[in-house]
Amino acid sequence: MRLLVMGGTGFVGGVTVAEAVRRGWSVTVFNRGRHGAPPAGVRRLVGDRTAPDGLAALADGEWDVVVDTWDGAPRVARAAARELSDRVGHYVYVSSCSVYAPPVRAGATEQSPLVDADPDAVDGDYPTLKAGAEQALRAVFGDRVLLARAGLILGPGEDIGRLPWWLHRLARGGDVLAPGPADLPVQYVDVRDLATFLLDAAAAGRGGAVNVVSRTGHTTMGELLAACATVTGAGARLRWADPEQLLAAGVEPWNDLPVWIPPGHAYRWMQQLDVSRAYADGLTCRPVADTVADTWAWLRQVGAVPARAGRPAREPVGLGPAREADLLAALATGPTIPTAPA
Repeated sequence: MRLLVMGGTGFVGGVTVAEAVRRGWSVTVFNRGRHGAPPAGVRRLVGDRTAPDGLAALADGEWDVVVDTWDGAPRVARAAARELSDRVGHYVYVSSCSVYAPPVRAGATEQSPLVDADPDAVDGDYPTLKAGAEQALRAVFGDRVLLARAGLILGPGEDIGRLPWWLHRLARGGDVLAPGPADLPVQYVDVRDLATFLLDAAAAGRGGAVNVVSRTGHTTMGELLAACATVTGAGARLRWADPEQLLAAGVEPWNDLPVWIPPGHAYRWMQQLDVSRAYADGLTCRPVADTVADTWAWLRQVGAVPARAGRPAREPVGLGPAREADLLAALATGPTIPTAPA
């Protein structure tokens, strides 16, 4: 298979390139050439898709599959699609479950209403940019585009820092503020399982929208944090707090305590998506212990969460040590739960 990855140096794009190379595919990446060399054997085409004539490097060549992770202006996605439309067999766009229009109900399917978006837009917020790009790509490729609506993505290479924050925190040891309930279901996808699904679906010629994330309850907050404690080996003690306590204290789900979205929260649906189609199409998700262990091994190698390739810097996620200490002191956190053997 001949694969073109638009980008190919960031989190999802980089893992997709690695998986395609592992399969023996012929891989080309198109990017600005600012974020390191591609793997051996991968051809790089240099260009800035936002600049005038920025797609010139794509003027020649044919590919069986394109994978695109673009989250900017929809009209930029459309320009690339038009440039490639008669020289590409199948287009895979890594979209997001954020395209669903609020209020979103638990169990949202691919047919749920989407946010209002404009395929000709040059700016907007993340949901409207992704939804607009979906429209633009569908208008060009029709049934030849797969709209992979990913949810929470974790795993080695993560450039936002949600799982890395928990791993670094558990590695410091001591009492750790743990957002309850411990059996709260968590829905996510390991980036390597996402990449595998994208390439398999493309090779099979699948089109349309699909929610690409594990089944809800693939793991729980308790299992996730216990796995972090086990691999870091620092003997941390989880101090569980009820959601009501944390919310009353001003703790912001998802950002202050990454991954955590408590019951009843407006965004709880993000971990309750219907994934029937993805599993019917062959999605498989590795155990949480593997995702955690491999992410920790990668973190120890690189030292810190990398900058987001080609994207603006984000505010750091996770509570600071002083704020966490204040909360631990102030909240009735319940019993201590040991998470690693003595």
